[in-house]
Amino acid sequence: MMLFVGILGVVVIYGGFFYLFFNGRDTSAIPWFFLLSPWICIFFGLSEAEQRRTLVWFIAKFKR
Repeated sequence: MMLFVGILGVVVIYGGFFYLFFNGRDTSAIPWFFLLSPWICIFFGLSEAEQRRTLVWFIAKFKR
C-alpha cells in the first residue's frame, strides 16, 4: 500500500510542482519536505531486502 501511495504521490505532487514551475508561478510556498515525502513512502513500501539494497546503493553513490 505504501508503495502505491508513494508512486501516486510522486505523480500528483511533482506534476503540480512542475505545472506551477513551467507556468512561471511562484513555487517557494511549497516546503522541501512535500517533494521528499512520496519518496519516503516508496522506500517503506519496498521489501526489507530491497530497502537494504537501496541503502547500500545510496551509500555507494555518496562515497565516491
